[in-house]
Amino acid sequence: MNYIALIASVLVGYLVVILAKPKGKSTQLLLSFSGAYLLSTTVLHLLPEVFESHQEHIGAYILVGILLQTILEYFSKGVEHGHVHIHSHINKIPWLLFLSLYIHAFVEGIPLATIENSTLLWAIVVHKIPISIVLVAFLLKSDFLKKHALMLIILFALMSPLGSFLSEKIPFFATYQHAITAIVIGVFLHIATAILFETTENHQFNIKKFVVVLLGFGTAMLTTYMIGH
Repeated sequence: MNYIALIASVLVGYLVVILAKPKGKSTQLLLSFSGAYLLSTTVLHLLPEVFESHQEHIGAYILVGILLQTILEYFSKGVEHGHVHIHSHINKIPWLLFLSLYIHAFVEGIPLATIENSTLLWAIVVHKIPISIVLVAFLLKSDFLKKHALMLIILFALMSPLGSFLSEKIPFFATYQHAITAIVIGVFLHIATAILFETTENHQFNIKKFVVVLLGFGTAMLTTYMIGH
């Protein structure tokens, strides 16, 4: 179920770009919803879980996750929170961008094998859809061969399932379950806050974004308290 949902989230993003050709503002609102959902899931579900484990240095691991995402974002050019800060019409594959994005997707899939319910899964799925839209739109505007663009999208779709699969098979991930989850929390906190608190144009209050963020918070709370427990 986890693998299918994770791969399907990327496929949904691909189909949205192909069929609907969404405009930038609608994608940004979807990103705001996903950021709010991801932040709420992290605060309401993941943070209590790791601190209840009473493992030492959880806070330090969370900071490691924030630093890790900061480094990855330097190379990925902000794809994880909805931006590609490079010229789209390029004919060479920016491997560092995609490698960073793949590492991010792999890492966020690792805790799925140890989380007891589907709360985290749906947070990742909701997050992946707008990111996939941004990524696919970038690839379609580039000068890559179509087969290369498709290969890059397929690899992105497989990274989180691969992280979840290997965490089930390799004892290291089970041994350091809470530490790794804390690192992922740091990654999520960095991404979610970057999405939510990114400066709006002219520093104006955006009522549409505010409403979408409230919907994201509310949906995550319902998921956590009604489905997750």
